[in-house]
Amino acid sequence: MSGFHLPVRVYIEDTDAGGIVYYVNYLKFMERARSEWLRHQGFTQAGLFAAGIQLVVHRLECRYARPARLDDALEVSADIVSHGRARLQFAQRVTRDGEPLCEASVDIACLDAKRHKPVAWPPELAARLIARHQQQDTQPHV
Repeated sequence: MSGFHLPVRVYIEDTDAGGIVYYVNYLKFMERARSEWLRHQGFTQAGLFAAGIQLVVHRLECRYARPARLDDALEVSADIVSHGRARLQFAQRVTRDGEPLCEASVDIACLDAKRHKPVAWPPELAARLIARHQQQDTQPHV
């Protein structure tokens, strides 16, 4: 489940007056990558919301290294670093030709959509997270 990558093109609406990607748009690119990662797992934000579950950013730490510009072809990654009963931590990166432009650590909380209180992941998604964790534990560490 780790190693998800999403290609993104920089359009005029992503940039400031100087043709450089506006800083908050990197976070939007990362949100899209997490949403597509979820879709890749067989879930959608709308489907979870219909089931009474809402995913929210609980904590975010971001570092900007280099600017992206109009028409750049970027790649946005979403890798799970850790997970808990109602939490996922992603390591995310926006790159251009392999060069890191922006890196972030993003904690996502799984909430009851009405009460806004933490709830456990849906059983199917929890099973995938557990399987991923067990797979990582059996791989040799270098």
